[in-house]
Amino acid sequence: MSAQAIPLSEAKGAGAALERALILATCVAVTFLYSMAVTVASVTLPQMQGALSASPDQIAWVVTANIVATAVVTPLTGWLTSRFGRRVLCNACVLGFGIASLGCGLSDSLAELVFFRALQGASGAPLVPLSQAIVLDTYAKRQHGMAIALFGVGSVVGPVVGPVLGGWLAETYNWRWVFYMILPFTLLALIGSLAFIRDREAGSKVRLDWLGFLLLSTTLASAQLMLDRGERADWFDSGEIVTWAALAGLALYAFIAHSATAERPFLDPRLLADRNFSIGVALVFVFGMLNFTPMTLLPPMLQGVSGYPDSVIGFVLGARGLGTMTGFFTMVFASRLDPRSMIVLGFVLQAAAGWQLAHLDVNPSTMDVFWPMALQGYGVGVLWVPITMVAFSTLHDRFVSEASAVFHMVRNIGSSVHISLSITLTIHMSRTGYAELAERVTPYSASASMPWVTGAWNLEDLRGLASLSREITRQATMIGYLDAFVFFVATSLVVLPLVLLIRVRRPTH
Repeated sequence: MSAQAIPLSEAKGAGAALERALILATCVAVTFLYSMAVTVASVTLPQMQGALSASPDQIAWVVTANIVATAVVTPLTGWLTSRFGRRVLCNACVLGFGIASLGCGLSDSLAELVFFRALQGASGAPLVPLSQAIVLDTYAKRQHGMAIALFGVGSVVGPVVGPVLGGWLAETYNWRWVFYMILPFTLLALIGSLAFIRDREAGSKVRLDWLGFLLLSTTLASAQLMLDRGERADWFDSGEIVTWAALAGLALYAFIAHSATAERPFLDPRLLADRNFSIGVALVFVFGMLNFTPMTLLPPMLQGVSGYPDSVIGFVLGARGLGTMTGFFTMVFASRLDPRSMIVLGFVLQAAAGWQLAHLDVNPSTMDVFWPMALQGYGVGVLWVPITMVAFSTLHDRFVSEASAVFHMVRNIGSSVHISLSITLTIHMSRTGYAELAERVTPYSASASMPWVTGAWNLEDLRGLASLSREITRQATMIGYLDAFVFFVATSLVVLPLVLLIRVRRPTH
């Protein structure tokens, strides 16, 4: 066999090792670029709303358009890779992502900003699954644990660095700088992609199942719109949400029926015939549910209930990134252990972190929140590597690109579902808590006569009653958040029986 015929994953020598390391570093940079931009716009929504004279419902489309475009294009990654090749697709997506980010910063109207945010989501959607497929193909299976652990640093550190750095730039300059700051990272990723990403084979003219793609796109777009706009539109009391739900259900049914009968369906059902991949998809769905929920719930809780300034909230969120990096570096060495035990450990760590957050009071110290967030981040780092190893351990190499797109699509859906459910639960339990607390506040209750109560709230004065109502609202809101963290704990533990179904196959090459 000639040297050219030897796959890079099996090539020996310092040159091959260096080439693999440079490809891995490029994939980390590409993933960091995309993940940094996922949550960065949320930091400056109030500033954008004022600058563009938009209502809260209108400005929400800045986030919604990006999420929907990402959901639609992600499952297309496998076909795009087969059609154009990894090198062309990676270069085009990075370049398109940079152009869209620049367009967002230069936008002078809400319509322009929403358009470029959708373009940003569409061009960035293939980057993470494509990068993961490249990493898995570059390293032998015996090295997948180490490679995935290092690769995962970019996908998790990005959502921490983006909001912190973007928030500082927006406060110092204006909201446009949260998009301008992406450009230097885009240039770095593009240079790495041009220099080091290569195709193992030329692209082929693979036929696209347009009907399957359109049905799946309709399903994902409708479901994302339902979840993202549900709380603002009062869920199923709104005709809009009922329409999105019905459209998602009908399109999903049609997609399943079409996939089962088509000769070459858009997503190959044979993927789910692989037992470990099916279990891995279920596990990564729950992983997605847990991944960003604390980052979504904590900032409004700490700011609205406890009065934390933005800088301290950024510090607390940074604890999660620190914990995640520690978890990934732990898995560089622990990836040789039984993945089932590490998956169990990761979900238990998630539950432990959620349990600590569920027992906070209305005035937590910084360290009261810092350590649970660091623990939750550590659990994310411990989970990601073994779940990925399990999902792809027994899958044939020709399915890796398509399976990687499905894997990340399901993870993103899990995040959207759990965040929407958690916010809905928080609001519902806050209202319930307010009703239960308010009915106990009467001039005849024993607590109302305590000195620390009569000194702070005079029940015979309108100003005192208004102050007391604000405090009850604060306490009730905290109850809602605590109940959401209890839900987080339950989600962490309910998935554990699935681990018993995993088949462990030790790599022999």
